[in-house]
This record gives sequence, C-alpha cells and structure tokens, in this order.
Amino acid sequence: MPDLDQDGGWLLTLDGTLQSYVDLTDPTHLEFEYTRRLGHLIDALAPAGQSLEALHLGGGALTVPRYLAATRPGSRQRVAEIDGPLLALVEERLPWRAPGVDITATVADAREALAAAPAAAADLVVADVFHGSRTPAHLTSVEFLRHAAAALRPGGCYAANLADGPPLAFARAQAATLRAVFPQTCLVAEPSVLRGRRYGNILLIGSDRPLPVRELSRRLAGDPFPARLCEGEELTKLVRRAEPVTDAGAQPSPPPPAGAFSVG
Repeated sequence: MPDLDQDGGWLLTLDGTLQSYVDLTDPTHLEFEYTRRLGHLIDALAPAGQSLEALHLGGGALTVPRYLAATRPGSRQRVAEIDGPLLALVEERLPWRAPGVDITATVADAREALAAAPAAAADLVVADVFHGSRTPAHLTSVEFLRHAAAALRPGGCYAANLADGPPLAFARAQAATLRAVFPQTCLVAEPSVLRGRRYGNILLIGSDRPLPVRELSRRLAGDPFPARLCEGEELTKLVRRAEPVTDAGAQPSPPPPAGAFSVG
C-alpha cells in the first residue's frame, strides 16, 4: 500500500520500498540520486527555459514532471501510472495542478500508453516503472523501445531508470537492447555500480541524434553524488557479448538485495 510521510519534504513509500521524494515548496529539490541524474539530463537537453513535450511512463509522486515544469515553463507533459490508488493519493495529498503547469496524469499501463502515443511528438520519454522493486519484463524489450523511438520527434531523447547489481547481466542486456534501437546511446551510474561492487540505479539514454554527453558528464561529475557516463567504446566493453532482449525472452529486472530500497 502507498504511504506518505513528511520530513521536510514528502516521502512516498510503496510496500516498504522508497519511491519518491517531493518538496512542495521547491519542486527543483531532487533528493534521490537517480532523480538528480534525470534532472541533469533535462537541464542539458535544450537551452535553459526552453519548453519540452514529455511523456513519463511511471508517475510515483511526479517528482520529475514537477521539476521539468518548474525549470522549463510551458512544457506539456503526460504521465502514465498504472496504480490508480497511488495516483489518487498523490493528487489528494501532493497536488500538482497550478497556473502554468501542464501535467496530465492518467491510469494506464506504460507500454499501452507508449504504443498509443502520437507519433514523432515528444522531445523526451522517461521510463521509470517498477513493480515493487523490479522493472516489468514487458518494458525491457526491443519491441518496447521501438514504440519509444516512434513517439519521439527527430532529436528526441529516451531515458530509462533501471536497477541492477553484480554481475550487471541485466544492465548489459538492457544497454545492448537500447543500442539495437537508438543510434546514439549512453549509460549513467555511480562508479561502484559500474565496477560491479554494489546494487544501484542505472540510467540508460538513447536518441537518433548526438546526445549532450559533454555537458551531461560535467553536471554528473559536479553533483554531490557523482556518477559516470559511459558511451562509445567504453559502453561496448561494458555490454560485452550481451544480446538485445526481445519480447520472447524478456525477464523482469533482478530483485534487489534485502533492504536496498527499503525505509529504515
């Protein structure tokens, strides 16, 4: 069951798993490391203040949509969240509607919403979907990513928040899957996660045009929780012999170690 606790900001937990942090007085406050990395990507995608058209798969407490609305006024955003009671709780306790904020949230399966999205209309598609603490299998395949590519306009960007740990088999396969669909790709994670020393969040980014890797790398390196960006040959070495995932062989992400995303 979803639960909200206030400690400065609002902390959303779902069945004991940390999901989102929202500061209603400052939507630019990104508490969790993976949301900070998504924030850096949003900042690097276009000139400051330029509005974007975004589709968010997975809503949580709408932390990232709130950030985009605050930093890029006039952005039009749609959110697909499969958990209706969660969305109702967030709307009641953490309302996002305000003058000038164009965020529409609906109860929908992420893949179905993506398949039904207008073609070549989005500047950004963000996939941040977890069933409990695992990414569902039907959101890990080449077929799924082809829907994302079709929803993006030329130069648009796809970003997926995933999680994995040693030996990074899931992350390698997901990077191979991304590279099978998007000509330009990169991966972002904490160095200890990349070295296979611990479980953690991994951000995969793809586009049909060159990504702002230099600017994004600068922002990631200067963050209080620094992360590394892998691209090109370095990403090839990380992927090794991993093959792209198709619907026929798709599996959910591996379960996290006990306590990895839990409260307390």
